[in-house]
Amino acid sequence: MSLIPAKELQRYVHTEIVTLYLVMHKEIREGARDKFIRLKIGDKTGSVAANIWNNVEHFDKMFETGDVIKIKGQVKDFKGQLQISIVKLRKAEPEEYHLKDFLATTEKDLSVLGDRLFSFIEAIENSYIKQLLSDIFNDVDFFQLFAKSPAAKTWHHNFIGGLMEHTVAVTEICEYAADRYPVDKDLLIAGALLHDIGKVYEYSVKSVVEFTNVGRLVGHINIGDHLITKKAEAIDAFPVDLLMKLRHLILSHHGEFEKGSARLPQIIEAVVLHYADNLDAQAAGVKQFIEAVKNEDSEWTEFDRINERYYYLK
Repeated sequence: MSLIPAKELQRYVHTEIVTLYLVMHKEIREGARDKFIRLKIGDKTGSVAANIWNNVEHFDKMFETGDVIKIKGQVKDFKGQLQISIVKLRKAEPEEYHLKDFLATTEKDLSVLGDRLFSFIEAIENSYIKQLLSDIFNDVDFFQLFAKSPAAKTWHHNFIGGLMEHTVAVTEICEYAADRYPVDKDLLIAGALLHDIGKVYEYSVKSVVEFTNVGRLVGHINIGDHLITKKAEAIDAFPVDLLMKLRHLILSHHGEFEKGSARLPQIIEAVVLHYADNLDAQAAGVKQFIEAVKNEDSEWTEFDRINERYYYLK
């Protein structure tokens, strides 16, 4: 069957469609009259909200998040946002689709991002920091995982290659800041390159981004801190004070205890890294909300449940 890319759904408003989509999110909500199933479905071109209003218990048992489903439904425009009202569905058979058609991937060239990342390492002057970064990123097996990893399960850079894209962006912001504030540039750049490396082991990507067991139980901040400490211990005479500061950058980059930070930023490099990380994450997250809008006449995005707001488009 011919698939309908999610980005082209605007052409099908008020039309009944039959196509395949990946289930990115699924939840049962309380409606005005009864329960209904709210979905986020889509493919590598984008996503769309969908609702199942009838036979909720029946349909709920048929599929889970991460499944590809064949749907029949009506494309509607609800308050400027596209939605699909699903009347019929079933779980798709493996031979009906190629998973690569549904996995979102960075639009940037990974080889170019990789070259940019290694250019930062080449510019490092501190020999200990340079050796540490080289030992980590020159590990072929690790770098292959790093290049394909997402930076989050939801919100920002939650796609293949997202971690590399986010890391390079944060490092570029820190490079800009290093010329304007009294920071140790090598330390700050190292922190930017390493701040999220634990995410290589925090997430797995099959059909959707999911937490690994170690990701749930330990988390990327602690994983990254452990990895960096072990690598530094293998370098002869790695300065104790330098390692302490670098670990602090990793442990404090979320900025607040309420946001999962292990420590509060207490050196200027940690303060700059936190805001650089948050700037790229928040701006990229809002960008994804804007790009998800399929109706060119819409004035507002879907509701952002994390930040509790809509975003104005005009």
